[in-house]
Amino acid sequence: MSEIASTTQKPKVLVADDEQVIANTLAIILNQAGFEARAVFSGEKAVELLDSFQPDMLISDVIMTGMTGIEAAIITRQRLPKCKILLFSGQAATADLLEKARAQGHEFEILAKPVHPTDLLAKLKN
Repeated sequence: MSEIASTTQKPKVLVADDEQVIANTLAIILNQAGFEARAVFSGEKAVELLDSFQPDMLISDVIMTGMTGIEAAIITRQRLPKCKILLFSGQAATADLLEKARAQGHEFEILAKPVHPTDLLAKLKN
């Protein structure tokens, strides 16, 4: 019975971006595409929701005030090792942060902002 239940469950996606319009828009697009998506507006809030929401994927902006998307991704990977992580950014400072994360043994996929919905959905289905 549990196998049947798991196949009918929508994949859960947590979207984190301090630009609320972007986070909300991505969540709407994902919900319309058959995912169960929630938008949050900080890395801290994304980490707060990990235990209760249990996302299958975290999609996060890299550069946010407070906790960066990379920091949130590292914590997510530690708490939910099976959670896929996709980062996106429109800022040049991202390269330095990604390089630091790589030096610590963390490898993340990144998309450039603005993210076209078709490109995002293609990444999610991989």
